[in-house]
Amino acid sequence: MARERLGIMRQTSDGFKIAESDLELRGPGEALGARQIGMLQFRAADLARDRLLLKRIPPVANRMLAEQPHQASKLVDRRIGNSTRFAGV
Repeated sequence: MARERLGIMRQTSDGFKIAESDLELRGPGEALGARQIGMLQFRAADLARDRLLLKRIPPVANRMLAEQPHQASKLVDRRIGNSTRFAGV
């Protein structure tokens, strides 16, 4: 993995491209934890593979919250439940 990372840095000085390649190589780590390396496992998405699709989620989520708040609450409850570990995010 180190050789691939060095190879990317030889090819470009664009920090965004380096970071994107690093994300693909190492994975994003934990979104809500202390680990900085390794693949974060989402139930429905892969951060590297689905990055373009993930950009479309906030507008859809906001629309659902505005137009169908009861359905949105059911989805949140199913995924998170009453977990308080996400309260500070």
